[in-house]
Amino acid sequence: QLQLVESGGAEVQSGGSLRLSCVTTQYTLEYYSVAWFRQAPGKEREGVVCISIDGGKTSYKDFAKGRFTISRDNAKEMVYLQMNNLEPDDTAVYYCAAKRGAWSARRGEYDYWGQGTQVTVSS
Repeated sequence: QLQLVESGGAEVQSGGSLRLSCVTTQYTLEYYSVAWFRQAPGKEREGVVCISIDGGKTSYKDFAKGRFTISRDNAKEMVYLQMNNLEPDDTAVYYCAAKRGAWSARRGEYDYWGQGTQVTVSS
C-alpha cells in the first residue's frame, strides 16, 4: 500500500515562505496523481493544488494562485509545495494525497493520504 509522509511544516511570520515535501515509501509515485489539501481548525479539508502524473498539468485553488507552486520529482519519489507570501489564513494542517491515474481536484477520489504537517502563520 502506498504510504505518504509529509514534512516541512513550521511556524512562520506573515509574508514568510515554506516548502513542504511529500515522499512515498514502498511504492513508486510515477503511477499516481498527487494533490495537496489543507484543514484549518474547525473547517473542512479543502484542496490546495493537484498535479498530473508527469507533472505537466496543475490546478490551483484561487487562494493558492500566484503564491504556491507544486512540483514533483518522480525519480526521487517526491512532491513539493512551495508556499510564498504566507498569510495567517494559511494556517492549517497540510496533507499530501495520491490516486492512481488521472488527476482530480476532488478529495473523495484520493485513496492514499499522509498524516499531515502543521503550518502556522503568525501575524
